Amino acid sequence: MERNITISVQDMTFKAALNQSRTADAIWTALPITSSINTWGDEIYFSTGVSVPLEQGASAVVQMHDIGYWPSGQAFCIFFGQTPVSTPTEIRAASEVTIIGRIEARTEDLKKVEDGSLIRLEKAG
Repeated sequence: MERNITISVQDMTFKAALNQSRTADAIWTALPITSSINTWGDEIYFSTGVSVPLEQGASAVVQMHDIGYWPSGQAFCIFFGQTPVSTPTEIRAASEVTIIGRIEARTEDLKKVEDGSLIRLEKAG
């Protein structure tokens, strides 16, 4: 079953797809989620209120457009470029995350999003 979501922040909307992991299941069940974002380099993260442990296969190394879940902050993370701990050849999260999906759009505009902006995750119709 494909689980598509919309991510709305400021005046922008992005589409994303969640994978079949247990963590993605927990996020899907909790939708809709509205939260205040934090930025960290080219990463947006925000609290979901969902508490799930890391899954097997979690990693601090992620790919462009990955969506991760960071248990330490109960956070949904969107990776769209280099973070402060990335290397020239790898995008790195602050610590291990469970990959729960991918954002399906051009993400350059996410660089304009400011700390503290409200973000909303919803099931796509």
